[in-house]
Amino acid sequence: MTTPDNRAFWVTGPGRCEIKPAVLAPDIDTEGPMVTVRSLYSGISRGTESLVFNNRVPPGEYHRMRAPWQEGSFPFPVKYGYANVGVVLEGPAELKGRQVFCLYPHQQHYRVPAGAVTVLPEQVPPSRAVLAANMETAINGLWDAQPAVGDRVAVVGLGVVGLLVAWLVRQIPGVELLAIDTNSTRQAVAEALGLPFSTQASAEGCDLVVHASGHSAGLESALAMAGQEARIVELSWYGDAAVSVPLGHAFHPNRLELKSSQVGQIPPARQPRWSYQRRLALALSLLRAPELDVLISGESRFDELPEIANRLFSPEANALCHRIIY
Repeated sequence: MTTPDNRAFWVTGPGRCEIKPAVLAPDIDTEGPMVTVRSLYSGISRGTESLVFNNRVPPGEYHRMRAPWQEGSFPFPVKYGYANVGVVLEGPAELKGRQVFCLYPHQQHYRVPAGAVTVLPEQVPPSRAVLAANMETAINGLWDAQPAVGDRVAVVGLGVVGLLVAWLVRQIPGVELLAIDTNSTRQAVAEALGLPFSTQASAEGCDLVVHASGHSAGLESALAMAGQEARIVELSWYGDAAVSVPLGHAFHPNRLELKSSQVGQIPPARQPRWSYQRRLALALSLLRAPELDVLISGESRFDELPEIANRLFSPEANALCHRIIY
């Protein structure tokens, strides 16, 4: 039913949004029970959500860009998002009262099959668990990248995903790491995570370069730093933007590999053993590290979302993960 205290955030046109009344889903035809969840926090995944907000999703990608519990259709109106943390109000006894993560949009209350929520591990506060979807992307990217002990690795572009990738790589023994972003304000965040930071693409002969800046210039830097037979993994998603890639320099002589990575598919070599549920559980377990709180660059009340959306989703925005409080 629709209730005064159940509302959701919708993007209604290019650069336009509003909060609308929301209806709890009825029981659906599933093999298991349903749960009703009250949202505590949600996270703005700025890169992807800004593309949605600014009407930059290519028509050919409308189907693949759908979020798991999205309502509406691209381009507009659409209820979009996938980083929600809440508490179970109704459902199986083993879930009732538990704090859970769900790939759900920005909404105060929602109802989904019990299998769609994942209980937060101990020592992972709900305020930090909004990073789970970004951590999944970083994990999947490193599965595609396959860094090894002792590698020289550069990460170009220090948004949330780039910072998480670099943080994970730093924990591999013997790795020589450089975290790069032309935005000098990223230095304090990088250093809080123990990452060697530079505004210049100064590494040479890298075994692996991970690119996550979302800009052609960053990809050019990534290619320039790669050594002979090295791999460059592209984590950026550009929406409808054209990307210029300089493949006429050392790309062919150095036999470089440019590989895409996308969180929507587990790499084929892992699919026989890994499910999406197992990957999400791993992502949440890695969020026990308190230093990751530095990736939350700001927070706002849910009611404030329409007022701050244009600032958050503008190309000049400097936010990392912006947390919404319910």
